[in-house]
Amino acid sequence: MFRNIKDTLSRSTAMKASVVAGLAVAALATGVPAVVTGAYADAVNVQAPQVPSFANVVDAVSPAVVSVRVESRVNSVADEDDSFGLGRGFDDLPDDHPLKKFFRQFEQQQGRGQQRGQNQQKNSDDKGHLRPVAQGSGFFVSEDGYIVTNNHVVSDGAAFVVVLNDGTELDAKLVGKDSRTDLAVLKVDPKGKKFTYVGWADDSKVRVGDWVVAVGNPFGLGGTVTAGIVSARGRDIHSGPYDDYIQIDAPVNKGNSGGPTFNLNGQVVGINTAIFSQSGGSVGIAFAIPATTAKDVVADLIKTGTVSRGWLGVQIQPVTKDIAESLGLSEASGALVVSPQDGSPGQKAGIKNGDVVTAVNGDPVKDPRDLARRIGAMQPGSKVEVSIWRAGKSQSVTVELGTLPADQNQASNDDSQPSQPQQPSSEKALADLGLTVGPSDDGKGVAITAVDPDSDAADKGVKEGEKITSVNNQQVSNAGDIAKIIEQAKKDGRTRALFQIQSGDGSRFVALPINAG
Repeated sequence: MFRNIKDTLSRSTAMKASVVAGLAVAALATGVPAVVTGAYADAVNVQAPQVPSFANVVDAVSPAVVSVRVESRVNSVADEDDSFGLGRGFDDLPDDHPLKKFFRQFEQQQGRGQQRGQNQQKNSDDKGHLRPVAQGSGFFVSEDGYIVTNNHVVSDGAAFVVVLNDGTELDAKLVGKDSRTDLAVLKVDPKGKKFTYVGWADDSKVRVGDWVVAVGNPFGLGGTVTAGIVSARGRDIHSGPYDDYIQIDAPVNKGNSGGPTFNLNGQVVGINTAIFSQSGGSVGIAFAIPATTAKDVVADLIKTGTVSRGWLGVQIQPVTKDIAESLGLSEASGALVVSPQDGSPGQKAGIKNGDVVTAVNGDPVKDPRDLARRIGAMQPGSKVEVSIWRAGKSQSVTVELGTLPADQNQASNDDSQPSQPQQPSSEKALADLGLTVGPSDDGKGVAITAVDPDSDAADKGVKEGEKITSVNNQQVSNAGDIAKIIEQAKKDGRTRALFQIQSGDGSRFVALPINAG
């Protein structure tokens, strides 16, 4: 056993010697040392599903997206030069001051220095100088130079400069703007050039969860692309009567205003207008004007420079569940007429306070915002069939729409019926309602002299000093009138009554329970 091991070792030693001798012979024969190579693993290469790229969309639409620089007139060079928020003009600094040199170089790099110098020379009269006051985004909607942006971007401007994605700067003029939808149109002289432009998407087909790409000029950096999804639709951010925003989570910041949000076909789904942010930076909640809204407004601005909207002329409020119950409506929808404006199309057609507008041309009305958008989208002079709910029945009236005034004020309530003499008793407690009432100073309606803080009336915001002008759309002049109407409502099986409340801020409707006690 031991010998066998020894023989094995001897053979192994002999083989090692032979190999070494062979290597030595190879080295002597070639004169080059032999190289022994080791085996190494390949670089990591994961075969995984690839996320779709937005590059093709971006390549196609980027030439149509522009930066918008807005300039306004100022009366002093010092004010003009405070472009960086230094609190003073840096022209006041010595020429060799490092800050002055730095900002001059920065302006030249941004293409502002030459424009600024031209503006100073061109506007050296008593009209003042042009100073950049805002930056935003926009996009071409025609090959001959019409550009869409936001009204709030250009509203304070006296001159406008459009910067293309290749750095070319073009002077632009304001064609028209519309504050109600926050849209504006600029125009540049094509000078024989045809611009790349984009078209509108059918945003009715846009679904929550769809991919979108936002392109714009955040913080003045120039063409920047972000991507996200549609987060929600029909958002009301209380910025105007026609709020119907698309919410997206693509990062949008200051300077993106007026820029487009595209679908993956390169069509404009919306126009980036507002962000929800406590810090001023993107938190993933941005709002875009839908393409269907923008398309019609832009067409009007290009054609006439203004937007003409239909006008019904009634003050309206939402129909709550309580109000619907008080009026005998099966669901809380539609728009409750608080007051028709004197001489308005709605008043001429016979619409009264307390009516609920339930449909327009047969299409149901969801709420006051829906009614305002529909009427506003119609042409003045057009005739529409308005369905209303009155006295527990549905009926319709035909209204010839007027033209929405430029500055539409809230309509005030007008009690056309003569007031009736007050009853001798000056106050009567309506315990079931938590209200104490008395004669009004002007003889119209009933004054609220006290409100039980634990009552439903207090919860609905009814306050001492306000007036009740009607109950269930019937005029009241004393507490007895109120009690009589409530008693009849109970007999009709109603559990709530509709009170019209007049205050210094206007008129409104409140539904209060009448079945207590």
